[in-house]
Formats: sequence, structure tokens, C-alpha cells
Amino acid sequence: MAQQAVATNGVSVRLACTAFRVSETCYRYQAALSDENAEIADWLIKLTEEESDWGFGQCFHFLRNVEHKSWNHKRVYRIYCELALNLRIKPKRRLKRQAPEPLKEPIKPDQVWSMDFMHDQLSDGRNFRIFNVIDDYRREGLAIEAGFSLPSMRVIRVLDQLLEWRSKPTAIRCDNGPEFISHEFVSWAQRQAIRIEYIQPGKPQQNAYIERANKTIRYSWLSKHLFDSLEEVQDYATKWLWFYNHRRPHKANGGKPPLMAA
Repeated sequence: MAQQAVATNGVSVRLACTAFRVSETCYRYQAALSDENAEIADWLIKLTEEESDWGFGQCFHFLRNVEHKSWNHKRVYRIYCELALNLRIKPKRRLKRQAPEPLKEPIKPDQVWSMDFMHDQLSDGRNFRIFNVIDDYRREGLAIEAGFSLPSMRVIRVLDQLLEWRSKPTAIRCDNGPEFISHEFVSWAQRQAIRIEYIQPGKPQQNAYIERANKTIRYSWLSKHLFDSLEEVQDYATKWLWFYNHRRPHKANGGKPPLMAA
């Protein structure tokens, strides 16, 4: 109001400040960090538009650990709230459940691999499947293979390709799907001296690492895009897997991407 009075009525700054009980210091104050705040806002808007499933934590970890920005988290969060970028959180029903047995945390790469399947549809309604493999240590994504049919031999081929550039894992964790209990897959694991750790039927929490990766894949790109062909799915999956390992922050790694974690 004091600024408006000076601009429209031609009164002096001192008179306007006295009339509205505002100090002249407050009247002349200019935010020193306004340009930097605008840069933070631009980053946050860009990140939430490109990665609509990211909340504040993912955005802040990306700015701090990937882009190496030194902004304080309270300041970034204040701007994040001012922009109304908060994700709506659906309230969960409070169910009394037994606490699941925690998974053993691997202490080195290629100790345990986890794998699982996902399902989706192309734009013409044809169903396809995705075969995902991760290294439980640092949650590194190893492979995403798309196909209309992914039998045991296709699974074995993907794992053989991984073994050409990765060390052999001590164990592979999976569910009791027909591809994983087949004679071909069991024989392949025996020849490679790899132990198969089957989870209990109906207990997906025993394979929590890959289930969490499946959720990330689902909400990060699979449910966002409508693909016309299997080739488009595979091409996007390959590019996204590189982004996941090199650029996407992961809470299990202290907010760093899998390949940036120590």
C-alpha cells in the first residue's frame, strides 16, 4: 500500500511509510536471492512435468546428487509448496498385518539377482509381457525384455546375455511362475551353479526388491504411454533403464542413482 501511495499519489516515501506504519528499510527491501529462487522453481517445474510420479524427495535428491546443486532442502521445499507441486497422497486403510520377515541386504554386487514379469497392452489391444531383472545390491536394473511370449528359453537367453558382461550371481530370487519352475530353467541354473531362491506362493513381499522396481516401471513410463508396437516398448525400456541406473535418485542408495552410489 505504501508503494502504491508513492506511485499513484506522489507522496514521499517517508510520509507513506509513516502513514502505513512501515519502516523505510522494509519499503526498500529487495530479495537478494530472487533470481536463484526462480532457477529453483524452473528446475522443480521441469522435473515434475517430465517425471510426474516424483515427489519432493526425488526432486531434491536429483538436484543435490545428480545436478550437484547446494540449495538447502528447506528452501527448495518452501518453493515446492508455493508452486503447489505436492503429490496428492491417497489415504491407506489401516490393516493389522503380521510384520514380514526382512530381506537380507546384499553386501556386494552380483550376490543376488531378482526377476519377475509384468503385463500390459499395446494400442491395438494386444497383450505383451515385460521381463525385469535387477541386482539387489544398490537396486541396479540389469535387463528389461519385452515380448508377446516369454517362455523359459527366452528367459534363459536374456540371462545368458547378462552373464556375458556381468559376474555370475550366487543366487536368483523369483516366484513360482511356470517359466521359473520349468525343467529347462532349473537345468540351466544347475549347469551355471546358481542357486534358485523361490518365494512362498502368495508372498510377493519376499521378493520386495523386484516388486518395488516393477512399481517404478509401471508409474514412471509404462502407464504413461500408449505404444503401437513391441519395438517401441523395447526401445523406450532400453533408454529408460539407462536413465534409471544413471540419473534417477533411489532412496535405498541415500538419494543417489544406483551407479552413482558408493
